[in-house]
Amino acid sequence: MADSVSLTDHDNSEALCDQVRQADRDKTPLRIVGGNTKAFYGRSIDGQELSTREHRGISHYDPVELIVSVRAGTPLAELEAALDAEGQRLPCEPPHFGAGATVGGTIACGLSGPRRPWVGSVRDLVLGTRVITHDGKHLRFGGEVMKNVAGYDLSRLMVGAQGTLGLLTEVSLKVLPKPAASHSLRLELPLDAALTKLAEWGRQPLPLSAASYHDGALHLRLEGGHSSVAATRERLGGDTLDPSYWEELRELRLAFFCHDPRPLWRLSLPNNIPPLALDGEVLFDWAGAQRWLKSDADATTIRDACARVGGHATCYTPGIAEPFTPLAPAVAKYHRNLKAELDPNGIFNPGRLYAEV
Repeated sequence: MADSVSLTDHDNSEALCDQVRQADRDKTPLRIVGGNTKAFYGRSIDGQELSTREHRGISHYDPVELIVSVRAGTPLAELEAALDAEGQRLPCEPPHFGAGATVGGTIACGLSGPRRPWVGSVRDLVLGTRVITHDGKHLRFGGEVMKNVAGYDLSRLMVGAQGTLGLLTEVSLKVLPKPAASHSLRLELPLDAALTKLAEWGRQPLPLSAASYHDGALHLRLEGGHSSVAATRERLGGDTLDPSYWEELRELRLAFFCHDPRPLWRLSLPNNIPPLALDGEVLFDWAGAQRWLKSDADATTIRDACARVGGHATCYTPGIAEPFTPLAPAVAKYHRNLKAELDPNGIFNPGRLYAEV
């Protein structure tokens, strides 16, 4: 499939440039929308809708060089199907949160799945981008090679910026081959023993690619060569786990997420941190570095507990005034200055991350 395009290829960049240019002249806020599957993530905003859905297609794919360039409105599932046909994948397995998820939204939110601690994040895959600036210019940043960093790395800055710095139109990504073998395990262990084991295994060359803990069981995924996976499977023991578990976890569809009406919090913590003294139910992901908390505790209590161990907390349930951890004054200043430099009239998703960004 080298150097091919998708069946729904369409370049809508001129129309997008015109809409951005007009909005900047009129100082009209824009609400950037792709598949709208991650609208819950971040603060709600008002503005004129700017849709990327018509700007779609795989503009370049070289399986030999492990590089793909794809337009922002391309469905994430379409990209993954094209990679799968060549025995390749996006290693960080980003979540969809709905059938309409797009590549642009994936990059803008910067979310990664269970494999992230072992293969890297969405940001680590980005080689280059094309971005429409506030004045309607369509610029290219970065490129299609790993060693292409000269000056300010605006391409990776777009990852997780939630569309507040410019309109992402295309991204070039590094992809990787799918592993030869994969097997998932379930081991019944108490939490303290599971965390001890994970810390121990993290210092060994085991083919781990996912690890979660909930309801008295440690769930593991092994990926790599046939002999390595088989040997590790025999060594660790346990029961075979249906591999669909990892997709259900990635998409937040496990019973843990669906059957508890309390707000959902994502806790990002350093490795090897003991359980926090917080009321609620917890699911441990990323070998404990990411924890999902269902709790009625107030935001300050949750964030203070995370901050004391060097972490932070994000609320995934709409309705919290500040879903993201407030920035330190010095960091907030840099955010404001960057926004003012790249979007002086504040037209791109104003307030999506923070009230002043």
